[in-house]
Amino acid sequence: MIELKYSLVIEATEDPTFFGFYSPDLEGFTGVGHSIEDCLYKAKWGIEEHIAFLKGRGMPIPKANPNPTIVIRNEKRLEAVAKT
Repeated sequence: MIELKYSLVIEATEDPTFFGFYSPDLEGFTGVGHSIEDCLYKAKWGIEEHIAFLKGRGMPIPKANPNPTIVIRNEKRLEAVAKT
């Protein structure tokens, strides 16, 4: 079982050696990894560090998600803006 307190989105990038990740539940939390497993490991410990940082700054801590999800997808691409 993967034990995360917040949801996580892992996105494949155009570079096959990197994945990006972020939590939609935890503003400002992002990272990169070399595989999906690496992202999960870094996210688990990174979330704890991010929460400690927020606490240290006296900032609000979002409540843990009672049913966090992990989504793995291709990165969203910006569509070209048509010039008129």
